Amino acid sequence: MKQSKKNKDEIIQAMKDISRLKGIDEDLLFTALEDALTAAYRKNYNDTSSQEIKSSVNRESGEIRIVNLRQVVDEITDETAQILVADARKIKPSCEVGDVIEEDVTPENFMRVAAQNAKQIVTQRIKEAERSIIYNEFSEKEFDLISGVIQRKDKGNVYVDLGKIEAVLGPSEQIPGESYDFNQRIDLYIVEVRQNTKGPLITVSRTHPGLVRRLFEREVPEIYSGIVEIKSTSREPGSRTKIAVFSNDSNVDATGACVGNRGARVQTVVSELGNEKIDIVEWDKDPARYIANALSPAKVESVTVNSNDNTARVIVDDSQLSLAIGKEGQNVRLAAKLTGWKIDIKSSRDPLAMAGFEQHAETTYHPGDAPRAAAPVPSEES
Repeated sequence: MKQSKKNKDEIIQAMKDISRLKGIDEDLLFTALEDALTAAYRKNYNDTSSQEIKSSVNRESGEIRIVNLRQVVDEITDETAQILVADARKIKPSCEVGDVIEEDVTPENFMRVAAQNAKQIVTQRIKEAERSIIYNEFSEKEFDLISGVIQRKDKGNVYVDLGKIEAVLGPSEQIPGESYDFNQRIDLYIVEVRQNTKGPLITVSRTHPGLVRRLFEREVPEIYSGIVEIKSTSREPGSRTKIAVFSNDSNVDATGACVGNRGARVQTVVSELGNEKIDIVEWDKDPARYIANALSPAKVESVTVNSNDNTARVIVDDSQLSLAIGKEGQNVRLAAKLTGWKIDIKSSRDPLAMAGFEQHAETTYHPGDAPRAAAPVPSEES
């Protein structure tokens, strides 16, 4: 086929431009073009499906070549797929029976005829490649923090621009009472990234406990570096969160690091969550001590645990009872979720506070007791 140098150069330049602008591998684009040319040839010039056709585009010159592949045989049983050895040696003198001969069948002005068909196939391949690139990029960010800009709201959903793709913040993933305004930048937690027929589908959340964890990692260098660990979190979005922290360095105070100078670090997280209250408590391998810490800001008199049924009986002064339980039971509910223990709170004035529990008790902790060894408490995020 005779092609003008201008047309050839345009093909090469177009492939290189698309590769650069969209971040798609050049080989993938040329392969897509070759597949498109093969399809165009079959559609316009060849109605024999058994004929094996291969297209190639020279990556340097832009030269297009269509070849018919036929096997060299002594006796022909399929004229479209086979060629006699005598005829094959006119094309390639050194060929033998069993070889495959490439016969150039490139039509004149083929690119002009194939242009529209090739454009459709290459465009489709480009879209598929873009979706794959976006999916791979965001799948690496699954369970991580990402920032986006609110574009619109529709039927309870909030649509957020993440740069290369739009994510949907569903009603169940929105913090109760939080407003979502156009052009507002918000932080989101990526819950899941999966591929579907229309491209990557990214599920984001403002209610997931992982959002709080990631926000603290961003604000507290000691957490990001691993000096301080967030052992567990429990959350009622828009209202209150508890996090349990532990320091791997005896010289670093875990809770102090999270609070920051004059509360600056925790306040940044609180502000991002719409003034959601955050309790930062110290994790302890002793379950009784851990439970006492988890009930903060209430002060407890004693904690007795029974690991057989994972229950704890907590005794508090009458003045601390409502604080320990919390409004509508929220404080004890979050503490139970944080520690993984069932917590029963009793007043110290109740003469039957320990009735039925003492005989099953294993350890009892009174604030001020010296640290002691104990069975480890569940520390995974609830």
